[in-house]
Amino acid sequence: MSVNATDTEADHPLRTIADELDSLTSRLVHDEAPTFDRLADALAEAPRVFVLASGRSGLALQMTAMRLMHLGLDVHVVGDATTPAITSGDLLLTASGSGTTSSVVSAAEKALSVGAQVATITTAADSRLAELASVSITVPAAGKQDRSGDASAQYAGGLFEQSVVLLGDALFHALWHRSGVSADELWPRHANLE
Repeated sequence: MSVNATDTEADHPLRTIADELDSLTSRLVHDEAPTFDRLADALAEAPRVFVLASGRSGLALQMTAMRLMHLGLDVHVVGDATTPAITSGDLLLTASGSGTTSSVVSAAEKALSVGAQVATITTAADSRLAELASVSITVPAAGKQDRSGDASAQYAGGLFEQSVVLLGDALFHALWHRSGVSADELWPRHANLE
């Protein structure tokens, strides 16, 4: 798809996405600030954090896992060959726009059965995944199946997936500032086998 040279800034695709993210961020800060703080607390207090999502949401949540590792948290991406068993007291952080992704819901049920906690980011406050979670952030974005254009001009859950990245970075930022650790102190945890 080519961008027409006569596009104005107001209808440029980057402006469309930036405006949607700005609106979404304002709504999250207004509606979900206490839940955000509870999720940050849960991440800080968990002995280990496991992250799980599918598709693009999974890729977005892996970015959060990396940042949490930079903070020094013991974090694992579910499905990696070296991921240990989740146990009592651990936290499973999930993301699913629909809140019904079967593999994620099944993992949440398993986590609860061994005494772990579940947290989620979803668009569906009444979903099975949200019901299982002790902390659930509801993102006001279109779900993957919503092609109406009413909730977002973007395709197939794009705004939700972007919100997972933003929330993950915001959680990192909040926890980093709580820690009082400098950027120089975090740097040695960055990958050096590149």
